Amino acid sequence: MLRVIWTGFVMNVKTLSVSSWFVLMAVMQPVIFATIAFYMFKAGGQEGTLLYAALGAGMMGIWSSVLFGSGGMIQWQRWQGTLELGVASPPSLTLLYLPFALSNSFVGAYALVATLLWGRLFFDVPLHFVHPWNFALAVPVTVLSLALMGLLMASTFILYRHANALSNLLEYPIWVLSGLLFSISLLPAWTHPVSYVLPPYWGIQSIRHAALGGPVWAPLAMTVLLGALCLAGAWAAFSWFERLSRDRATLSLT
Repeated sequence: MLRVIWTGFVMNVKTLSVSSWFVLMAVMQPVIFATIAFYMFKAGGQEGTLLYAALGAGMMGIWSSVLFGSGGMIQWQRWQGTLELGVASPPSLTLLYLPFALSNSFVGAYALVATLLWGRLFFDVPLHFVHPWNFALAVPVTVLSLALMGLLMASTFILYRHANALSNLLEYPIWVLSGLLFSISLLPAWTHPVSYVLPPYWGIQSIRHAALGGPVWAPLAMTVLLGALCLAGAWAAFSWFERLSRDRATLSLT
């Protein structure tokens, strides 16, 4: 299992690194988002707001990479004619596509590094973290949790012909509901339960608390829990949708 995960991870990182569209999205989009966020938050003049914006903009970049990568990995396999081979192979679909989700999130993690460096070099964003070791732990845990959330979403795309269109639809709502650039207290109360079941919400909470001060372990534990639930849900969904596609003979959707 570890060999399958590692081989798939390395292969997909190489594939993403030669994709001009994915590289452009991973390199340019986070910087653009960060610049807009910095100018918006700089007007507030409150201590810590620029770092608050930098972390949120970085998480936006990670989520975009995970979302489009997860929506695309099934579609790309379908276009290349390898989805059927993956379904017919001995390992489960969850095990096959887990390294794809991990590599999407790993490449997207560049966005967080880029926004912090960009903010430091051009906007004098202070990079003083209140709990540096907790920050170093919260970032990879959040990245992993987002990867598992992307895996769950990818499982539903097996039966959906236009997965990329659904990816476009989900990008901005998750940004807003996760409170990446502003607190969810500004949103209607009925949206808060939706935010509480999203791993990005708890992930950004743990990262911000580690950087700016506040409780880290409770939101970090929720991030781990929701990530585990996403993995379990993806395992069940992959099995279910694989069986449905076999029964209906619609795996290729051509």
